[in-house]
Amino acid sequence: MPDSQVVVIARADDATFGILHSRFHELWSLRMCTWLGVGNDPRYTPTTCFETFPFPAGLTPADTAHQRTEAIEGGALVPAGLSAQKNASKQAPAHKGRAQAAIKTVAIGDHAAHIASAAKRLNDLRENWLNPPEWTQRLPEVIPLGMAKSPYPDRIVPKNGHEKELAERTLTKLYNQRPAWLDVAHKALDAAVAAAYGWTDYRTDMPDEEILKRLLALNLQRATSQGAIN
Repeated sequence: MPDSQVVVIARADDATFGILHSRFHELWSLRMCTWLGVGNDPRYTPTTCFETFPFPAGLTPADTAHQRTEAIEGGALVPAGLSAQKNASKQAPAHKGRAQAAIKTVAIGDHAAHIASAAKRLNDLRENWLNPPEWTQRLPEVIPLGMAKSPYPDRIVPKNGHEKELAERTLTKLYNQRPAWLDVAHKALDAAVAAAYGWTDYRTDMPDEEILKRLLALNLQRATSQGAIN
C-alpha cells in the first residue's frame, strides 16, 4: 500500500520516464540517496536525487512543467512544443581527456523522440512480462459522473486459474533475473539519453565514476550559471 515513502513524478511523457529510468539517473540516485533500515537499503529522496539531477538540456523539469504532451510515430509521448527548439549541446567540461567537450547542434525534439521511443519499448516489454495477455483481462474503470469516458487506466485482473502465476510476476523478480531482452532495452534507452547529453563517446562499458564526474560537472555548471555559486 502507498505510504509516506512513495515518490510521484508528475509527468506523463515517455521522454521524462526514459531519463529517470536510465543508467545515468540510477547512478546519480544511488550516490545521492539516503539509506534506511537494517539492510541499509537505498531510499529515493527527491531533494537530493531528483532536484539535483542534471537532466539533458531542453528536457529538464522546468522545460516540461507545462505537462502538455504530443504523440509521435509508434505511440510514444513527448513534451509538446519541442520540435522547433534547437540545442547547442555541450558535454559538461571535465579535467580528463576522455571527458573533453563534444559540441554538436541538435534538435531537442529529435532527442526527446528517441528517448521516448526507447522508453516506451522498455515499458511495453516489461508490461507484457508482468501481465501476459494470455493470463490477464482488462476491465474498464467506472466513468465519473459528468464525464464521457473514464480518465483512469483499465484494471488488469487475472484470468481464472492464473492467479498464483500472475502474483509471481513482479518487477523485483524481473530485474533479479534480468533476461537478455531487458538488458538490450535498457542499453538502447541509455544510448538515447547519452546522445541527448551530447556524449558522443558514450559506450556501455563507460565506468560509473566517469559518468558521475560528467553529471557533477554539469550540475555545477548549471548552478554557477543560475547564480547559486558565487
